[in-house]
Amino acid sequence: MEAYKKKRFLEKYIYLVPAVLLMLFFFIWPVVLTVYYSFTNLALTGTAASSQSFVGLENYKRMFSDSAVQTSIVTTIAFLIGSVVGQTILGFIIALLMKEKNRIFRRVVGAVVLAAWVMPETVAAICAYTFFTDKGTLNLILEAVGTGPVSWLFKYPLASVIIANIWHGTAFSMMVYQSALDNVPGEVAESAKMDGAGRIQNLIYITIPIIKDTILTNTMLITLSTLGTFGMVYTMTGTTVQTLPVFMYIRAFKNYELGYGTAISMLVLLIGAVFSIFYVRVQNKDGAK
Repeated sequence: MEAYKKKRFLEKYIYLVPAVLLMLFFFIWPVVLTVYYSFTNLALTGTAASSQSFVGLENYKRMFSDSAVQTSIVTTIAFLIGSVVGQTILGFIIALLMKEKNRIFRRVVGAVVLAAWVMPETVAAICAYTFFTDKGTLNLILEAVGTGPVSWLFKYPLASVIIANIWHGTAFSMMVYQSALDNVPGEVAESAKMDGAGRIQNLIYITIPIIKDTILTNTMLITLSTLGTFGMVYTMTGTTVQTLPVFMYIRAFKNYELGYGTAISMLVLLIGAVFSIFYVRVQNKDGAK
């Protein structure tokens, strides 16, 4: 009987071995190496390139005393807040407007909004760059209405990148909210309407509370994806807007300080973990009520 149980156990879990090995090789091991390299002086040139050594917390001490890192953190938070708020609100508004329109309208608007999202990030960044550049579409429109051209990418690089990122990522929020709004029970809204609730009251007191979990989940997903945005920022502004991913790239691959760049990547991971824990706690707190 004991031998039969062991056989059944092996038959049950033997098929998981390939998946576990793949996860260890492609996920766990790279993470372990990344953490280890952040405590070394790994570099692409110089003596450290041939004689890598363990330096303990030196990279982290340097990082938290580096004013450039502090500036990058502030820039990253501003980029994050602007992109997340913009994508969340605009995606919800578009989804709400599409809910009450006919099928043809939904297909046309959906296709237009999705066109930006399905583009690779670099392609979308090039499109946004040509829109904001000195001879771009935006300045041509301003000249047509009698307003002088503005050097958007020079005077307002961060705002330009935030707007471009909102344009690129709004479709995801739109689809999430569209699905959530379609699942809001129609009889609840009708009952509130019969009780005298207006459109705004219906939205605030009925619709939003019903889909609040979707709003939190969508916000968390946008936050994590935006935190790692590199191509959009670097393609449009080069090193002018130095979010943490761009700053990490500069240190690791332009200054050849891989150990220091890896330590900066751990800071990005830490910020993402903090936001994730915050969203999960808020969601669990609301769910416990």
